[in-house]
Amino acid sequence: MTNVGAFLRLVHAGWVMTREGVIGALPGEELTGLPRTGWRVARLLTRRRARSRDRSARLSDAVARLGPSYVKLGQFLATRPDVVGNEIALDLSSLQDRMPTFPQALAVGTIEASLGRKIEDLFDSFGDPVAAASIAQVHEAHVSVEGTPRKVAVKVIRPGVRRLFYRDLESYFVAARLQEKYIPSSRRLRPVLVTQTLAQTTRIEMDLRLEAAALSELADNTREDPGFRVPAVDWERTGRDVLTLEWIDGIKMNNVEALRAAGHDLNAIAANLIQSFLRHTLRDGFFHADMHPGNLFVEANGTIVAVDLGIAGRLGKKERRFLAEILYGFITRDYLRVAEVHFEAGYVPRTHSVASFAQAIRAIGEPIHGQSAETISMAKLLTLLFEVTELFDMEARPELVLLQKTMVVVEGVARTLNPSFNMWKTSEPVVADWIASNLGPRGMLTDARDGINALVSLTRQAPELAARTERLSREIDTMAENGLRFDEATARAIGKAEARYSRWGRIALWVIAAALVWIAWKLS
Repeated sequence: MTNVGAFLRLVHAGWVMTREGVIGALPGEELTGLPRTGWRVARLLTRRRARSRDRSARLSDAVARLGPSYVKLGQFLATRPDVVGNEIALDLSSLQDRMPTFPQALAVGTIEASLGRKIEDLFDSFGDPVAAASIAQVHEAHVSVEGTPRKVAVKVIRPGVRRLFYRDLESYFVAARLQEKYIPSSRRLRPVLVTQTLAQTTRIEMDLRLEAAALSELADNTREDPGFRVPAVDWERTGRDVLTLEWIDGIKMNNVEALRAAGHDLNAIAANLIQSFLRHTLRDGFFHADMHPGNLFVEANGTIVAVDLGIAGRLGKKERRFLAEILYGFITRDYLRVAEVHFEAGYVPRTHSVASFAQAIRAIGEPIHGQSAETISMAKLLTLLFEVTELFDMEARPELVLLQKTMVVVEGVARTLNPSFNMWKTSEPVVADWIASNLGPRGMLTDARDGINALVSLTRQAPELAARTERLSREIDTMAENGLRFDEATARAIGKAEARYSRWGRIALWVIAAALVWIAWKLS
């Protein structure tokens, strides 16, 4: 009955989205046939009070009714404009992850169960929650370290959130499989794989030890960087369900007036933010992927402190080289090189013409060079680039899309601090330094060293590879002589799977029919 339960939850979510006007607010004028009819019905079923609200507000209301799992789904899809489109991603990014607090007694019980110690042995004092989100809430507390009192922030997992998420996750997979089966145009976006990515990232986010490890890694990477840091982790008071960090005394970056009143140089803060993000991305291949202004503080000395590293992004060396070369190519107007980089990385199929692709990229780049540097958006450029690549069958690259989405947010924060901020001039030193280190003579030496190491590793594995090749050759010869055969257990399993698929298909049809009858009865 698991699939039936997941399907019913999906129907319920669809009904809530319909009543709150989310589906009716989607652009449906260009739809035809049954989808257009469904869109029109959804508009008729929208609550009267929801009709006067914009799409972003309708989304917030629907998600609030559906619960924490849908908040996480919305936040995740906000990082995937390739899946939901730029407008919907922008609406989702405005979702406020604010939930009611849960009782302090539950938080204390969770901490004691996770760390195996009494609360009074862990903290000198443990206060009320100061903020609550879909997965966890934060408490103010005090500890003594070598006799010195310190204020800390204690993040505690919301009780029961894992069970709720895994329950709703089943319905997400049902929706993704139906989308892949019945909407062929969506298969390029690989919705089932996107759902698997959501499942994996949320599992990581719900293990606070992994967030602590990410903070520790980012701290090591940025130890020598001027003007940027992350809070220190208190590992003694950190476990799967609890994360203890130093308390940050600073001004949130979304409070621009307070920053100005404190005497901070807003242009310097904006430049520091952009350069720090690019260093993390290009130099380290590991970046904070949720750098909205609510997660960024500015200390009295102007240092930026980034908190809440539940979502992090990683780029391999190939992706970093790709990013640096396309940025540099647009700066120098070398559109052919930008196109070649896409083909060299294997992102665009060889069936397409490099020259035609370069022509499409020129259509993006040339208008930029007619503008002043202050009005050129690097994030907008990457957005347009990814839109063009769809025309050339470039499959969605989740790591690059996450990077592009984060860059949109970071650039937006910088422009909030200084509307005339020059992104390109600020970025140039970091990008140029990375290109000199990785694509010049030093980079060639590094590539040669990596190639030698790979060759040595391959040589060590040669005996095992030879044995595997010999076994594979024998098996292929056997198949050529006798054909491909299934053993009895495999054949029986295939038969059961086919029967189960047919049975669940019939059940799904009955559930859909029952749901339609119920809706018709409610409307009568």
